[in-house]
Amino acid sequence: MVLLLGLLYMPLPCRAAYFPGKVWRTVKSPEEAGWSSKKLRLVQRFADKMGSNGMVLYDGRILCKWGDIRKRGYVRSVRKSLLSALYGIYVPERRINLNATLMQLGIDDKEPKLTSQEKQARIIDLLQACSGVYHPTAAEPDSMKKHRPARGSHAPGTFWFYNNWDFNTLGVIFEKLTREKIGVAFKKRIANPIGMQDFSAEDVRYAYVKESVMPAYQFKLSARDMARFGLLYCQNGRWHGNQVIPSDWVAESTTSHSNAGRGQGYGYLWWVAKTKLCGNKIDVPAYTASGVGGQRIAVVPSRKLVLVNLSKAGPDSSKLADKLMKLVFDSN
Repeated sequence: MVLLLGLLYMPLPCRAAYFPGKVWRTVKSPEEAGWSSKKLRLVQRFADKMGSNGMVLYDGRILCKWGDIRKRGYVRSVRKSLLSALYGIYVPERRINLNATLMQLGIDDKEPKLTSQEKQARIIDLLQACSGVYHPTAAEPDSMKKHRPARGSHAPGTFWFYNNWDFNTLGVIFEKLTREKIGVAFKKRIANPIGMQDFSAEDVRYAYVKESVMPAYQFKLSARDMARFGLLYCQNGRWHGNQVIPSDWVAESTTSHSNAGRGQGYGYLWWVAKTKLCGNKIDVPAYTASGVGGQRIAVVPSRKLVLVNLSKAGPDSSKLADKLMKLVFDSN
């Protein structure tokens, strides 16, 4: 994400002149929008070598694309930002109370079960990856297992750790409180209103491990549907005249609430980065939904830009996706 930040302008609200329907529009000329066609062709060639699918939107239109933008794939941890958007819809409807604790919600797990201290974690602590619950869980990579703190080492709300137990449990809590499956709710409340072309409720599946009752909710999306979601956030949750996600939630969830290290912050299931421009004390927000293997939805509101990438997971694909993002921004 840090690679995005060197070329940001003064902060301006993102106001797209165009929302895509069934047919996507393309910018008339990259040069008229301040971009280099020659450099963007380098982006496309590099992306084709990666074997990935993706696109860049500028002001709601396609600036550049590569691969098959209709092909669906697992977006890995991008799923977390998608769930954050659902919380943003249901919290104002008072169907979810962010201050409810795990104890109040009746949340527990397999042996070794949660302690009384761990059960004091609130929903908002889980959204910020600060639950203090370090129980084994589904879809937990080896790096997460290796660095997972000891049980009871941090009280809820006091320590940030990128923790799939928090994220998986948020899925369980969502379905418990709303009585809706994640896929069904996402289709009804987000995918349909913004005209996603490839997503179906069956594209959310669940993965379990024997150590935990908390499954990982796994999303499949196409690059063009990822781009619609990114544009929705770039537009402060608004699609045409419809406020799909409350603007207050978009702002709050993409504001850093925790120091995640390496120049990054963490909001409510979003990665957030900021930088100072030209030595001035001006912070420009940019944020990403990021999944292992180079899955990305990057939103830079001040530049009216959305970049998405859907990669084949591999040992170097995350680094390649970062390089791809840098090439895009060097084209301006």
